[in-house]
Amino acid sequence: MAYNLFIAYDLLPPGQNYEAVSNAIMGLGKYYKFQYSLWYVHTEHTPEQAFAIVTAAMDAWDKLAVINAQSGVVTNWDHPPIDTINSIWHTP
Repeated sequence: MAYNLFIAYDLLPPGQNYEAVSNAIMGLGKYYKFQYSLWYVHTEHTPEQAFAIVTAAMDAWDKLAVINAQSGVVTNWDHPPIDTINSIWHTP
């Protein structure tokens, strides 16, 4: 089963290994980075599995939210590739 997940995080000092966290998120499947710390991922991993994978790249005091989204609507700020995002979203 495929999942549409939104992943948001705060990396707090000390540490703040953005590269490791980004790599963990990108490794989950097709993705789009909406904002600096907000990602959309289309993945075969359950939300719990994705949470475990990303937290493994984080420090203990960092914050993480993995949200399973059934549907959504976004505005066209900064002209994101809406057609590309929708094609990922609707992948079986």
